Amino acid sequence: MYRVQLQDFEGPLDLLLLLINRREIDIFDIPIAQITNEYLSYVGMMKTINLDGVGDYIYFAALLISIKARMLLPKPELGPDEEEIDPRQQLVEQLLEYIRYKDAAEDLNRRMEERSLLFTRGAASTPAQADAPEREILVNTSVFDLLTALRGVLEKAPDEQTLTIVRQEYSIEEQSQFVRQLLFNQRQISFVEIMKGQTRGFIVCTFLAILEMAFIQQIKISNTYQGNDFMIQSEGGINE
Repeated sequence: MYRVQLQDFEGPLDLLLLLINRREIDIFDIPIAQITNEYLSYVGMMKTINLDGVGDYIYFAALLISIKARMLLPKPELGPDEEEIDPRQQLVEQLLEYIRYKDAAEDLNRRMEERSLLFTRGAASTPAQADAPEREILVNTSVFDLLTALRGVLEKAPDEQTLTIVRQEYSIEEQSQFVRQLLFNQRQISFVEIMKGQTRGFIVCTFLAILEMAFIQQIKISNTYQGNDFMIQSEGGINE
């Protein structure tokens, strides 16, 4: 199994916020059972393709399971001066604090981008920095969106033949070449379309090849309006 390390990889709270926002859930009334099951589904996907950092997600999944279990327990009788403690309270507070942190970070990034548009007097960078080309971001979508597309494709993939004696093995290099051939005559292709009818092993290995090609700037991947697919676009040098 290949290990894939993604730059700027989102964290466990990002995944939880994504699930909450997609279902338009009230953050103060999170349906823990539903969210936990969906969260575990994503963690399972990460383990399948061996993404770096999955350990943090497993730890957070255990926290969600713990909260889910506490909510299923019978509620103790409370005295007249006692208030019921919601097992989700600490999670909600953690989410709210994280949202404030993200908002502050985004505001800081926006200010830095605005500042970078201004000209400064004198040398604003070292010669090495001035000569270094800017690295273009070639992944214009969330990692979780990519995993959503992968999960949808795997759910429709045909079952593996149990009577097959010779197992078909795939490699990152072979699947990268497969993607290059598809992009040779067309500028853009759909991940869902090219994976129709393929086996699970083929799909997972091709997905890993696409991620690797994006991060070495051979292709560009971006989300679609539907949100359950992503597009692959050729970049300079794809046909070399």
